[in-house]
Amino acid sequence: MELWQAALSGIIGGAALLIGAAVAWFVDIPKMVVAAIMAAGAGVLISTLAFELVAEANEDGGLVATVTGFLAGAVIYLVADWLVSRRPSGTDGARAANATRAANATNATNGTNGTNGTTAIGTRPGQTASASVVARRRAAKLGGGSGAAIAIGALIDGIPESIVMGLSVVGGGGLSIPIVAAVAISNIPEGLGSTAELKRGGAGAGRVFGLWGAIAAVTVVAACVGYLAFQSASPELTAFVTTIAAGGLLAMVCTTMIPEAFDEQHILTGLWATLGFLAAFVLHEVA
Repeated sequence: MELWQAALSGIIGGAALLIGAAVAWFVDIPKMVVAAIMAAGAGVLISTLAFELVAEANEDGGLVATVTGFLAGAVIYLVADWLVSRRPSGTDGARAANATRAANATNATNGTNGTNGTTAIGTRPGQTASASVVARRRAAKLGGGSGAAIAIGALIDGIPESIVMGLSVVGGGGLSIPIVAAVAISNIPEGLGSTAELKRGGAGAGRVFGLWGAIAAVTVVAACVGYLAFQSASPELTAFVTTIAAGGLLAMVCTTMIPEAFDEQHILTGLWATLGFLAAFVLHEVA
């Protein structure tokens, strides 16, 4: 029964990606709306990390396992993300550099808000927003202009989330509603933003939904692995693995979700993230 609960948590997380992808494919959603959802999702994830993962791991497995795992998870995620997003050398590298400069020039022309030519709140005059994380991955070596790097980046983002969902079932606790809700909320804007970039790049529907379907399947497998591999593990090992995933999630939030949201929402990013954090905290207290 618990294995099915772990699988169900992975299905929910994967379905959120597919829902975001479907909405982006069939509906033209303003970037400001996607950014607001992403910022709120970042706040939800940070709250969930603090109250559902790290605090409980420390209580069950001790401070050493918690701190070590959390730091290791952040480093692992950052290295993996760098490998996917790093700029290629040679001709491809020049093309990627030109794409980044063009994105920054567009932001500068539009006042970094991409709509009305005014300077965005919270941005100094002459300051340009960083290139979109999705665009950075799209221009990366593994992207090849096809959007494959976007999917790989989403996969790297999703694996720690799925492992956490599987681990939450260990011990007969059942589905952790705050954790599953946090993952689902964060996956929807990722599916939205990434699919929009793929669509603008000329990718067909079969390829787009094939990519997201495969990633959704991997999230289910990762959730089941998180449960099966650690259902009889010691509290210290469970805490270590849980915080590896948690550290990866926090690194993902800081390097992917918040910068992506800030490119559109600017100073309002903090407000949306605060609302998301409070929503997850209330859900934690009620649940």
